[in-house]
Amino acid sequence: MARDDERDETRLAVALKWEGQGTPTVVAKGEGPVAETIVATAEAAGVAVEENPLLAKALAAVELDRPIPEPLFKAVAEVIAFVLRASGRMK
Repeated sequence: MARDDERDETRLAVALKWEGQGTPTVVAKGEGPVAETIVATAEAAGVAVEENPLLAKALAAVELDRPIPEPLFKAVAEVIAFVLRASGRMK
């Protein structure tokens, strides 16, 4: 997940789904109260939240249930690695 709450009052969050292979897809995105719900849902499920305003904005442009575009692969791979390390599934 990526969220943007440092640049202005409007919060932005994007949730990704990745099943260990293939390309991650955008499964939720929103601003304000919707963003807060996305973040709260992730945290309640034990999913680490990565704060990355630029990536959040880029991912918010991707349609729901669509794979992320190739130019975002490296940045998203870094977020996935962060989440896996935070969950103890990667050292």
